Order: sequence, then C-alpha cells, then structure tokens
Amino acid sequence: MITARSADAPAVSLRPVDQEITVPIASNLDIVSARQWGRTLALQGGCSPTEAALIAMAISELARNIVLYANRGEIVLSNVADGARRGVTVVARDEGPGIADVPRAIAGGHSTSGGLGLGLSGVRRLMDEFEISSEPGKGTTIIIKRWRR
Repeated sequence: MITARSADAPAVSLRPVDQEITVPIASNLDIVSARQWGRTLALQGGCSPTEAALIAMAISELARNIVLYANRGEIVLSNVADGARRGVTVVARDEGPGIADVPRAIAGGHSTSGGLGLGLSGVRRLMDEFEISSEPGKGTTIIIKRWRR
C-alpha cells in the first residue's frame, strides 16, 4: 500500500490490488496531489505520457471546480477494463451547491467564476466518456473515462 498525505487532508491510499485512489479535495494543494496521483495511476496502467498528461489536466479542472464551488469533495481514481480495453476512470464528487443548468455548464463559454467557461467542456473533449449528475443544493458527481490508445 502506498500512502500520501497533503497538508489539509487525510492520508491517500493506493492499494495495488484494485488500483483505486481517493483524494480528498479542500485546497489548491489537494488539486496538485490529485493531479499527480492521476498521472501516476495512468502511467502504471500503461497509458502513454501524453495520455497521462491529458488525464491529469482533466483531474486538475475537476478538482479546481470542487475547491471553487463546493469548498470540499473528493476525486476517486481507478484503472478500468472493458474486455481488452484498459483505461482510467475519474470520479469527482462534492456536496456543494450543484449546477442549476447542466447543459449550459458543459456547453462551454459559460462561467460563474469570471473565467473563460472552458472547464467542463474542455474536460469533456479531453476524455472518451463524460457523465454528470448534479442537483441544486445537493452536489455534483462527474464520472470521466479515458481509454488507452
């Protein structure tokens, strides 16, 4: 078992058997940690350095959204297999305010933080699969997958 600890969060554990990592997200340091764990898991799962970098970028955006909008949440990373296909699954989960207009939020060009509004639409373009569930007042869960090429 590999364990890491960030300044603001409990230990993060990697179990070699199931390759699942849960990273609590509450600060910018946790964003960096989640990104690094995602890159490591992707490389261990056979992804190329380029694929690992794309996965890390998506994780960074999802974790940043948790810090900005929900204050805290978690990123769960795991290797995934579907027959001969191998890849990485990322689950970003929070109990924040939720997203009132999901289609608008993932369309791009929309931002409630004053940014460019490329966040979720960019994540969607980087990954092979993208699923979002959000309910105002209850939180958001986003599940993304990237398959090895």
